[in-house]
Amino acid sequence: MSGAGPEDLTDLLGRLARRDPDAVGVIDAGVGPVSWGELWRRTLGLAHELEAAGIGPGDCVAVWLPNWSDSLCWQFASALRGAHVIGVNTRYNVDEVAHVLDFARPALVAVADGFHGLDLSGRLREATQRAGVAPAIAMVAGSGREPADAAPEPAPPDDPDRLAVAFTTSGSTGRPKLAAHSASGVLTHALAGADAIGLTDTDVMLCAIPLAGTFGFSTAMAALAGGTALLLEPVFDADTVLDDMARHRVSHVVAGDDMVLRLERAWRRRPRDLTSWRWWGGADFQGRLRELASWAADEFGTVTSGVYGSSEIFALASMWPPDTPAPRRWDAGGRVVTPRIEVKVADPDTGEPLPHGAEGELLFRGPNVVDAYLGATATKAITEDGWFRSGDLGVLVEEGVFVYVCRMGDALRLRGFLVDPAEIELRLAAHDAVDTAKVVGIPRADGGTVAIGFVVAVPGAAPTPGELRDWCARSLAAFKVPDAVHVVERMPTTSGTNGTKIRTATLREWALRGTTG
Repeated sequence: MSGAGPEDLTDLLGRLARRDPDAVGVIDAGVGPVSWGELWRRTLGLAHELEAAGIGPGDCVAVWLPNWSDSLCWQFASALRGAHVIGVNTRYNVDEVAHVLDFARPALVAVADGFHGLDLSGRLREATQRAGVAPAIAMVAGSGREPADAAPEPAPPDDPDRLAVAFTTSGSTGRPKLAAHSASGVLTHALAGADAIGLTDTDVMLCAIPLAGTFGFSTAMAALAGGTALLLEPVFDADTVLDDMARHRVSHVVAGDDMVLRLERAWRRRPRDLTSWRWWGGADFQGRLRELASWAADEFGTVTSGVYGSSEIFALASMWPPDTPAPRRWDAGGRVVTPRIEVKVADPDTGEPLPHGAEGELLFRGPNVVDAYLGATATKAITEDGWFRSGDLGVLVEEGVFVYVCRMGDALRLRGFLVDPAEIELRLAAHDAVDTAKVVGIPRADGGTVAIGFVVAVPGAAPTPGELRDWCARSLAAFKVPDAVHVVERMPTTSGTNGTKIRTATLREWALRGTTG
């Protein structure tokens, strides 16, 4: 946005409507465009309905909706009432929903009615029984109806530190937590993200990742802060998304390599004009980002920047500036999006800060750091002086700039050396017969660790384990060569709110059993 920045969280949307009410702000894929003015009127009408329903400061509203413009209305209408939103992924099963309800204790649940043939209301009934909660239910049809009567614009709550949104964490260390952020934190991060990406009111951002998670939410908020139109895709079908990207001249994409891989394969089957696609903020969930970044650059001139974030510090907490040379620009990490975010690397055991260039745990402090965990009173992830311990290994390149290495639990200690499994995975994936590769570590009989590789072959290929080990040995140090390589039909994956990731825990189980499933 040009001029003075928004005064509060809801002003991200309200001032767009006041400045240019007829401009297209959101494109509901398969439905049509929504102007900023219409989106704001719907938000005000919903805020009026929430007030009538008794929703007020401190209340939680669970939003179980796909990427509809209604999802944005629920976020901002709840903020106008001083309430906070917990997003719920439409893929969640009954147990996952019950866990969210148990910890968030929402006063109201907005649930999609008849979306994609899913019986979400049935799941919700069962989940409320298991969680022992009885929230009010609002069925949302996704029609984007205008309010029956024009609603007055309420004064926003005067507490910028009130909670505004919460996300489920990955749950890598137990049951997922619900990381909540303040309204001021959301606003600050949205403005910083828009500035770091360079978004303007002539751009179009693809929003195909669920808004219920930090990756999709942070993308949408940054786009709003830049006055950028949002193309919302409620269901990810690669061919449909490509058609929409070409039709609406999408300029920016934030997505994991899992999603872009599906776009690349669909594009090769039927090319479209994607020359408007200027920037991709990419996450390397499946080890394919570098090859896909090369494809996008060669075909469309797209600049790809690796990004970094989490539910606790927001997605897009850092990214590489576009003038950073490749392939460094494709690494996860980059420069923090605002100097108000501090980052340091510390010894995982002692907590002592490490110098630039040394590998250790990444810690963050600033307005982006989680303010509370819903349903929990304390966490060891936050130090006494406010640093969030990410559980990620990284290297500080210079002040405010870092490279993410891997999760601390995924790092391999091979023959006394700390090895990033991605180094071995990239070598395996470079083989002509390999489509996807993943490497995990399992204990040796003497207490050490050995690397075990898993690969999915390209269609029609049949690489042998011995061939792949020999391939690794040609360029890797001997201690990095996997003790075994298993060729599997498919990788075990989990489809989370932020993308599809390979389940390394399952691969470790397979490796320990010496099986492939």
